[in-house]
Amino acid sequence: MVPLDSKLMGVEETYNKAMDVLQGLEFSLGGNWDYEHGCFDRSLDEGQKVWLRMPFEVTHGRLEGEHGGTGTVIRLGSPFVLKHLYNEGLDKEAQVRIVGAMLDQFQEPVDKDAPVEDKWVEQAKKLLKEVEERWVH
Repeated sequence: MVPLDSKLMGVEETYNKAMDVLQGLEFSLGGNWDYEHGCFDRSLDEGQKVWLRMPFEVTHGRLEGEHGGTGTVIRLGSPFVLKHLYNEGLDKEAQVRIVGAMLDQFQEPVDKDAPVEDKWVEQAKKLLKEVEERWVH
């Protein structure tokens, strides 16, 4: 993980306005959100292993998924770049579920905090600058 400096750190804004700006730059709400905090994520590579993540906490209201919530206000945290490494190919630990006989094909990253190459850090800084320029106070 590589932390990045940003003018947006500590800025409070409605969730909907933040999402409007960020969706235009292909960010989405990260999967580990809850009612009080979350992250806006944007993949930097085609394999979706390198990400620019912009964490936030809810200061008013509560987050109710991708569409926010009525009056939800967030405070942006310190953005960072992270890289996840996965085993290539099929997961050898995948198991067939008895109920529904569905194959559990999702695997945990081999390394959730792999070293991030300089080219990804530079790309993330450029993207972050574009986010800052589009942000209208």
